[in-house]
Amino acid sequence: MNFTEKPRLSLGQIVNMSLGFLGIQFGFALQSGNASRILQTFGADVEHLSLFWLAAPLTGMIIQPIVGHYSDRTWTRLGRRRPFFLVGALLSAVALVLMPNAAVLTTVMPAIWIGAGMLMIMDASFNVAMEPFRALVADKLPGEQRSVGFSVQSFLIGVGAVIGSWLPYIFAEYMGISKTAAPGHVPDNVIYSFYVGAAVLVLTILWTVFTTREYSPAEVERFGIGTPPGEDELASARRGLAVILTDFRRMPKAMKQLGVVQFFSWFALFSMWVFTTPAIAEHVYGVRPDDTASVQYADAANWVSFLFGIYNGVAAIYALLLPVIAKRTGQRGCHAISLAAGGLSLISMFFIGDPDYLIIPMVGIGIAWGSILAMPYAILSKSLPTHKMGVYMGIFNFFITFPQIINGFFGGYIVKYAFGGHAIYSLVMAGVLMLLAAVCVLRVEQD
Repeated sequence: MNFTEKPRLSLGQIVNMSLGFLGIQFGFALQSGNASRILQTFGADVEHLSLFWLAAPLTGMIIQPIVGHYSDRTWTRLGRRRPFFLVGALLSAVALVLMPNAAVLTTVMPAIWIGAGMLMIMDASFNVAMEPFRALVADKLPGEQRSVGFSVQSFLIGVGAVIGSWLPYIFAEYMGISKTAAPGHVPDNVIYSFYVGAAVLVLTILWTVFTTREYSPAEVERFGIGTPPGEDELASARRGLAVILTDFRRMPKAMKQLGVVQFFSWFALFSMWVFTTPAIAEHVYGVRPDDTASVQYADAANWVSFLFGIYNGVAAIYALLLPVIAKRTGQRGCHAISLAAGGLSLISMFFIGDPDYLIIPMVGIGIAWGSILAMPYAILSKSLPTHKMGVYMGIFNFFITFPQIINGFFGGYIVKYAFGGHAIYSLVMAGVLMLLAAVCVLRVEQD
């Protein structure tokens, strides 16, 4: 059957389509930069942090394939992708408001469990909103524009992450909002940052919802990017889990090979997100792991949040260069170089004793992060059947969540028993794994 080529979109249309991802990443940056700090404030030990962070990948592993499957088959006045990321945004905003305020709900249960529960709800909601954005790029753009689409998406992700990461630091250092609080309570600069994050998340998602039109069922059929749900499709939807498992078994070879790359990459990233704050607090600032109410710990945590903003800023800029670099080196070569830069940078943090010099490895980590957000999807999209783009993008998330789950179960015990409680060695391990990912991506077969 001959399909009609999808129309090319302007840069403005691509930006409108992806702007909601800026808001999602704004919230995600607040989570990744401050969740460990909040959980330690509520009483979590360093070696238990990764267990609490398990909430994120577990919910992602379950939710994203399901959301992908049903978003392929959802037809409403808003389209098939937009209803999912709109609902996800609203739930994420509620969790962003409640998580840093868990201490006021201690009459119900201990704050640490409320905080962990909000982390789970927050990440589940991020996942509901996030996966359809990936599929929307593949839905709307012709093949030759997908690298540009994913790069623009990565740029906006970086912008949102920079602002979200820097906000607690800016509130504390430039606006005079308190960076410390009584033991067991989250400082005001973090609380207000989460409030702003919730507002930005909802507003940017609404912008995408109102400025981006999805293709109608007739257009989808004409462009060959899916089939409107007839009786067979509706029956298939009711058998959702069985269909997802079947699609999982039939995944393309390139997807399996990329899965190995993703395993090493995301195991490393999870270690960085969970352990950077306690690692820098101890290794650079000399703070005891149990001294989370001190000014020194607040300074370390705020500086880590600022550093995370730098690597996200680098990622945003680097994302715009990815199509040019990939054209010269190939997509695999581009991703391998980027991952190697991130791996060497993570290892170098062990040898840095001055907080200011930690800015340097953030450049390499930002290069890796910018590539991780875009290149695997650009490589993968060429190997996927167009009518199952949503479900396969959701299944691909398994290779992101599974390594985080493994790290969540064992990462804290590795720090405690293999590294003697010194979290800095977890960052060194992350660097080694990132280098392994760089080697593995060169073995991915492309059509």
